[in-house]
Amino acid sequence: MPDSVMWKWASGMGEDIQKKFIRRKPIEENVDGIIDGLLLKDRTMLSRAITLIESNADRHKKTAEEMLQHLLPLSGDSIRIGITGVPGAGKSTFIESFGLLLCNKGHRVAVLAVDPSSTLHGGSILGDKTRMERLANHPNAFIRPSPSGGALGGVHRKTRETIIACEAAGYDVLLIETVGVGQSEVMVRGMVDFFMLLVLTGAGDELQGMKKGIMELADAVIVNKADGRNLDLAKKTQREYKQILHFLQPATKGWTTPALTCSALYQEGIEQVWETVLRYMKMTKESGQFWESRKMQAKEWLYAQIKEQLERSFFGDNKVKSLAPEVEKKVMNEEMTVAKASGLLFDAFYEK
Repeated sequence: MPDSVMWKWASGMGEDIQKKFIRRKPIEENVDGIIDGLLLKDRTMLSRAITLIESNADRHKKTAEEMLQHLLPLSGDSIRIGITGVPGAGKSTFIESFGLLLCNKGHRVAVLAVDPSSTLHGGSILGDKTRMERLANHPNAFIRPSPSGGALGGVHRKTRETIIACEAAGYDVLLIETVGVGQSEVMVRGMVDFFMLLVLTGAGDELQGMKKGIMELADAVIVNKADGRNLDLAKKTQREYKQILHFLQPATKGWTTPALTCSALYQEGIEQVWETVLRYMKMTKESGQFWESRKMQAKEWLYAQIKEQLERSFFGDNKVKSLAPEVEKKVMNEEMTVAKASGLLFDAFYEK
């Protein structure tokens, strides 16, 4: 049944049950209602706004852009925190524990958890709402699990726009979880204020497989699962990271990247993590680094959008689509150089 159609069953005194047909307004015709709902901090309307933003339908694109233009002046007043981590580091447990702490302090927390896309249907296959049930049920929290849609690094191409919608809806802390693969960390680093890396105990073996570049992106390294018999090993790992961070270039000028320990499962050390974020925000705002970083992120966003539109325009061109299979085949069979092949495709694209 189409989304725009809803069946409602109703009955009256002395009347047979009858079926009434109600047609909802298409989402693009109800933007004013969505904006009003966001101002009232309506989570349902926020979900609808994000659905509009994430839509790939051409008819939704212009409507989403107009909506975002209205929302832009209402955004920006939040703390944007990126969270990544090695497999098994307990990102979901940490985010739930951290988010609950903030919600109980009176903050409104939005979690943008970008899941790897299913190769079959492109949907979210990890289901963050089921992994963060307590946080999802908190009135001050909003969780949006979104498929990456095949975007580079697993970061949804509309995450930046979703940030604007969440901030306009009154969420003052945004937690953006990466899928922890490839370039996703670099991309999220370019859209947040504070970036933390979650790690496990036993730094020696783990560091052998961890790229130096990822650690240089972090504003804090958090050793999770520091509890029970694992506590002493966690403290040892913390010391090892402190030594390593001492020799690395900090991600933010004037900031010394700390290595902290916590137990997300037992809510221990989570308060210290938040205090570190607040100390970072105070330092960067006083130095002007915070505002400079936000301006550079806006500039990067502009050029990322330009590149995306150019790519979509190029591969959507009928002449390119017609020629591409033949050119691909010749390149794969080593009958044509890549340079010549790309030149032919661009010639077809620019041909009047």
